[in-house]
Amino acid sequence: MLSDIQFLTDRFASEGSGKTAIVWQDKECSYADLLDAVQYWRERLAQEDVTSRDIVSLTADFSPSATALLLALVERGCTVVPLTSSVAHNRDTFLDIAQVTIDITLAPDDTGLFTRFARTPDHPLYQDLWQGHRAGLILFSSGSTGKSKAALHDFGLILDKFRETRPAKTTLAFLLFDHIGGINTLLHVLSNGGGLVTVADRSPATVCRTIDEYGVQILPTSPTFLNLLLMSGAVDQFDLRSLDTITYGTEVMPESTLLRLRSRFPDAKLAQTYGLSEVGILRSKSEASDSLWVRLGGTGVETRVIDGLLEIKSTSVMLGYLNAPSPITEDGWFMTGDSVEERDGLFRIFGRKSEMINVGGEKVFPAEIESVLHDIDGVEDVCVYGEQHSIVGNIVVARVSLTTGETTAEFRKRMMQHCRERLAPFKVPQKILLSKEQMHGERFKKNRSVLQATPERPLQQGRK
Repeated sequence: MLSDIQFLTDRFASEGSGKTAIVWQDKECSYADLLDAVQYWRERLAQEDVTSRDIVSLTADFSPSATALLLALVERGCTVVPLTSSVAHNRDTFLDIAQVTIDITLAPDDTGLFTRFARTPDHPLYQDLWQGHRAGLILFSSGSTGKSKAALHDFGLILDKFRETRPAKTTLAFLLFDHIGGINTLLHVLSNGGGLVTVADRSPATVCRTIDEYGVQILPTSPTFLNLLLMSGAVDQFDLRSLDTITYGTEVMPESTLLRLRSRFPDAKLAQTYGLSEVGILRSKSEASDSLWVRLGGTGVETRVIDGLLEIKSTSVMLGYLNAPSPITEDGWFMTGDSVEERDGLFRIFGRKSEMINVGGEKVFPAEIESVLHDIDGVEDVCVYGEQHSIVGNIVVARVSLTTGETTAEFRKRMMQHCRERLAPFKVPQKILLSKEQMHGERFKKNRSVLQATPERPLQQGRK
């Protein structure tokens, strides 16, 4: 059987024309409109002779047409590769890796341009999908710690978690269309008869204005964006009282940012989420709004910790990578690479093992240092990473954006005084780089691999 979206279209029909499904470019699309769009794309795909063995890249955002087309492709049994303009520099590479046979690009007016490629997909993982007559989903990792990996999923298994209905909420579409968090948000909202509100851009001012105008209840985002939001002043320019939940994931939350967020939004629930391109978004429950401890699991999910690293066994785990060895053990456990501590069924996530800085045999996690530096007056943003050192192996480097006019030497003096009582000596940054360059990628996640100084790409150190 091809992937079943009937439960979704049934819910669209039950909501009808009286309920807004998606707000796109300040226009409201009802569930009845969305159902009509699904039917349009069913007919269009048939006319274009799109088959279940096609690998289809879909370059779009969360428009009604993109949403309907995504569902029509899944229903047809295709393997879908969602893309956005944020990966334009990697686009051709991604199309090659996925062996895309058809590209559909949606224009700003939501019309679709079809381009067919003379490719015959032959990756062994596709054979498994085709034999089971199942639709697929390919998600590319952000590449923030190295090369982007292409994770292939059985789309039917992803859909299964949305069959159980939950409360309907008005939610902002912040996480991108080509991100597992964005796909999860879209399906969660629509499967429960909620409203998805899109934004023209993801600046703090636009996000706050949209929350105010449409009474957004849930903001799913990243710690990096939440820090920018708090620093921007936009939170004081708009009425954000409709927000009852702010969820954060994709990277480790600095504790200082969480506490500032809690102070600014005392009545909102702050909830940590956990998900990966390879396993989807897990059910999670924070210990409290001001706690970084979180319970992970849900139906069909098991967790374990091996040598301090989290491993997950889930029915929604990917089939494998198209361009890298599988990180799944022979008995079905996905090795996340996330360093964690466990307490009474709760987890504290410290960061990726690949981002850990080894200073003379001592472990240093960037998020801990960033949390301390964020508490220094005048620090607008900060990114911490390691740099090789001939004596201690690595030293801690902090790249800092300041709102003050300090020199590197002046800030270093303040920083050392601030860190002395808060960090062990080996954790204190030994190199400071002052810069106004953006420290995150399009997904609002710290991009440490790009920010590290190299002989080919030195970084400015600010005024002496």
